[in-house]
Amino acid sequence: MTEAVAPKTVGVIGGGRMGAGIAQVFAGLGGAVTIAESGDAEAALQRVSAGLDRAHERGKLGDQDPATVLARVSVVGAVSSLPPSLDLIVEAVPEIAALKVEVLAAAETVAGERTVIASNTSSMSIAELGAALTDPSRFIGMHFFNPVPASLLVEIVRAPQTRPEVVDSVRAWVSMLGKAEVLVNDSPGFATSRLGVGLGLEAIRMLEEGVADAESIDRAMELGYRHPMGPLRSTDLVGLDVRLAIAEHLASTLGDRFTPPALLREKVARGELGRKTGQGFHTWS
Repeated sequence: MTEAVAPKTVGVIGGGRMGAGIAQVFAGLGGAVTIAESGDAEAALQRVSAGLDRAHERGKLGDQDPATVLARVSVVGAVSSLPPSLDLIVEAVPEIAALKVEVLAAAETVAGERTVIASNTSSMSIAELGAALTDPSRFIGMHFFNPVPASLLVEIVRAPQTRPEVVDSVRAWVSMLGKAEVLVNDSPGFATSRLGVGLGLEAIRMLEEGVADAESIDRAMELGYRHPMGPLRSTDLVGLDVRLAIAEHLASTLGDRFTPPALLREKVARGELGRKTGQGFHTWS
């Protein structure tokens, strides 16, 4: 059996918080990383730079200098401009099915025969997204967690069409990143979103019903069940808009138990999206 090697060339589609984090960790592994970002390219690169500075301050870069790692990262304006025949392409655009299908189909046009294509989706069916590809056997879910550099987990999602050797390669790469993996079969919400969203929605309903305030609900889970972060603070970190989109998807596929509470919809409508806007269920400075 051939020993797995780290991907030397990686493409990341989307330069937001998640995409920049994914780019950062693969660049830290030594690969040349190209981000496809149709919006503000400089902002995407700055997110990677800021993340590397934080990692350096925490001693997480080893003997690597942030500037050296950053030099491995470049940004292009379109998926079609990604270098050809990359080892790995990771899609990290917002949780909008039509958008994901569009960029995945575009990614396949620049992929080589051995390129693994992955989605960072937190809830959408890998089999259904893979239907956009002419070769869905190379497609897999790589669900990273926010913030990517500090999070220890990657949820690997295997569709029925995914080749075993693709699963093996991705598992090895996750290990090389210094992260743990859980391997799950394709199902709405996988394991983590299904459980995390279910808990988060119930916490929002409790707040809506006046059972307790947000701080008390979170402290109950942090101190009583040793959760590192309460469900409302976690929702703030993920983004209320992201959690709403996931809940709506799960409600459409798994039933009414995932119906979003009115309070969640109201906060998203007001632009209270969590940490990224400074206000969610908690106030962030």
